[in-house]
Amino acid sequence: MKRLHLLSNAHLDPVWQWEWEEGAAAAVSTFRAAAEFCEEFGGYVFNHNEAILYKWVEEYEPALFERIRLLVRQGKWHIMGGWYLQPDCNMLSGESFVRQILLGKSYFREKFGAEPTTAINFDSFGHTRGLVQILQLAGYDSYIFMRPDEFDVLPAQDFIWCGFNGSEVMAHKIQGGYNTLLGKAHEKIARWLEENSDAQTGLVLWGVGNHGGGPSRMDLTRIAERMEQSETFEIVHSTPERYFRDLKQAGPLPRFEGDLNPRFVGCYTSMIRIKQRHRRLENELYMTEKMLSAAALLNLLDYPSAELHEAMRDLLTAQFHDILPGSSVQPAEEASLRLLDHGLEIAARLKARAFFALAAGQPKAELKEYPVLVYNPHPYPVRGVFECEFMLEDQNWEEQFSLPVVYRDGKRLPSQPEKEMSNLNLDWRKRVAFEAELAPSSMNRFDCRIEMLERKPVPELRERDGRYVFQTEDLNVVIHARTGLMDEYAVRGVSYLRPDAFAPLVVRDNEDPWRMDTDAFGPVIGRFELMDAEEGTEFSGVKQAPLPSVRVIEDGEVRTVVESVLRYGQSAICLTYRLPKRGTEIEVQLRVYWNEKDKMLKLSIPTLFADGKYRGQTAFGISELAGNGEEAVAQKWVAVESAGLGRALTCINDGIYGSDYRAGEIRLSLLRGAGYCAHPILDRPILVQDRFLPRMDQGERSYTFWLNAGELDERRRLVDREAIFHNERPYALSFFPSGNGQPAGTFLELEDDTVQLSAFKKEERGDGYIVRLFEPTGFSGSTVVSIPSLGVREEVRLNGFECRTFRLDPRTRAFTEAPLCEI
Repeated sequence: MKRLHLLSNAHLDPVWQWEWEEGAAAAVSTFRAAAEFCEEFGGYVFNHNEAILYKWVEEYEPALFERIRLLVRQGKWHIMGGWYLQPDCNMLSGESFVRQILLGKSYFREKFGAEPTTAINFDSFGHTRGLVQILQLAGYDSYIFMRPDEFDVLPAQDFIWCGFNGSEVMAHKIQGGYNTLLGKAHEKIARWLEENSDAQTGLVLWGVGNHGGGPSRMDLTRIAERMEQSETFEIVHSTPERYFRDLKQAGPLPRFEGDLNPRFVGCYTSMIRIKQRHRRLENELYMTEKMLSAAALLNLLDYPSAELHEAMRDLLTAQFHDILPGSSVQPAEEASLRLLDHGLEIAARLKARAFFALAAGQPKAELKEYPVLVYNPHPYPVRGVFECEFMLEDQNWEEQFSLPVVYRDGKRLPSQPEKEMSNLNLDWRKRVAFEAELAPSSMNRFDCRIEMLERKPVPELRERDGRYVFQTEDLNVVIHARTGLMDEYAVRGVSYLRPDAFAPLVVRDNEDPWRMDTDAFGPVIGRFELMDAEEGTEFSGVKQAPLPSVRVIEDGEVRTVVESVLRYGQSAICLTYRLPKRGTEIEVQLRVYWNEKDKMLKLSIPTLFADGKYRGQTAFGISELAGNGEEAVAQKWVAVESAGLGRALTCINDGIYGSDYRAGEIRLSLLRGAGYCAHPILDRPILVQDRFLPRMDQGERSYTFWLNAGELDERRRLVDREAIFHNERPYALSFFPSGNGQPAGTFLELEDDTVQLSAFKKEERGDGYIVRLFEPTGFSGSTVVSIPSLGVREEVRLNGFECRTFRLDPRTRAFTEAPLCEI
């Protein structure tokens, strides 16, 4: 007989229209009811995933947890999926996907001896193609998903999903939803049988869901009756693995190459604070792991596995598909921000612990010198502008100005003073910016000396003919004094932007954080415009002479900084450009004060590439993004590439994910004024119309972008490392070392200019260390992994977009390939 597999589950969001405590309560009651039915009904199997829910049951009702463990051993309860939870499947870095699987699988292996081979993300809002390689490397051969709900480009409901680097898994797209109404499961089964009479095998998901529930006595009784009545199909309670086992025998499947996107495009931007803090915690954790691993292997400290795991659980929880996408209620947003801050606080303390340990052996400071130590966590040299603040040994109450000058090994470096964070109008606290190249995976020592000037230097760049023209050997930038926008960005004589670049655009939007009704945002209904001098002076909090609304605020050997102040409606923006004296990368910062409803803020970057292709970073890969104005999702960078001209423009961000592109214009999505947890239902208003209701992302928000341009091959080769550098920023601190101990040189180095170090951490079990490498350009190559202190020097070859994991044994000094999930 042909076979129909029934997958009983109970979809339960830990957070959504409720806070996590209610989610925990629903998990306990749902699991209790499911356990009773598993014990009562012969042949019935309950399926559930998400380690976070099992951990709640283990903590809050341990007797029930032991019942479930017994049912798993008896085959009546199936551990499904095996991840920590069902995260968003677009905005996570490749390394974060690995940790979702690693922590989930480790938990289920330890508690249940379970090792699922089908991954599931029933409810996530689209899926990046980069996930395929991760699934395959983690031991999965199949995947079940539902969204995008309507996706005509798929060749069939069951297909081979092809990822980067030749990876592939079987995939099943759910039709008819992952749940059923109470007592209606038999009707869903009947519809499937009627519509799929020619199929050899099929899969139907059932169970009350969206706030737990799962099986019911009524449903199980009616399903049993349907099983007895069926003449052409054997209907069985089943598991994902059993379904795919049958599917393999049914014949070859069609193939699909690409992302499973777009869906719910508002979620690429809604609740931008969550997204920015998520990115920051990702960066801080993976950077801190690298620092702690080096310090531990140098015997400078004990690796703090327990503390790192606590912070990692904070990160993984915040990646849930109704937290990170911004589709939950406001109390859940606030709780998630607290959760991320908790993880950030742990990471900050551990980073300081690693930093001070790695500072061992640095020589004492000379008289009248202020040491600045900068740790580079990356296994390759990085060049950039670094900033550090410190206190002078005494307050200077005179009119003279103490100029900080940075030296390295007695050689003066380009440096300049800039406005410190403190607002004490006294020559005491100092902030210095300096340009340098940092040695890889090591502590870099700089020394600051003070030169006394009669007065503080004033900026040299002036407005001429209504423009600020900034020129170096490599760069030509023009900022219009009447708009505050960038009219020219040229690299080595080649222009890349049209005028009015970095214009903040106001786009029509609605109350729905998901934006279930569209895949694109528009039209533009307004633009931020330059404030007049009086308004700009008042907005800036200045009480003396009026300020021009475009002004140079810093100027020195390292860079020139220009800021402008703009307004729209009830909102305002301070837009800042940092222009380097060497190099071609410019930094653009926005401090936004937003007080608009049902409107979206985008930042326009109009390029000169009318034929450009739009691409963006995804998990362990690069996605080809839509060029028709459809909203796209990417991670740390996007790029416009012109194959005909052989040139590209890249834009790195510090915590946004949404954007669109059409006719050469990038529009970066900054925030939305949507409602909380509201979407269209029939013809009713999205929000009730009888009271005040708060909107998300009102108030102050900040953003930083780094723009660079040049030859196509160069940009492709360098952008990924540049993005990592800006996101996992080398740590600078003014610290007077004791001079005790021996200074450590470079700990780990990759001897090439593209391969990424995705992770450097202690393994989950055992004393070894994990080194994970990734090729980010799509072209095969090789690197040499060098760890001089352990005598390790190994050549590693990687195919395009290939991820490989290695285990370093500190006792034997062996460097061997390891599974992605370490066991």
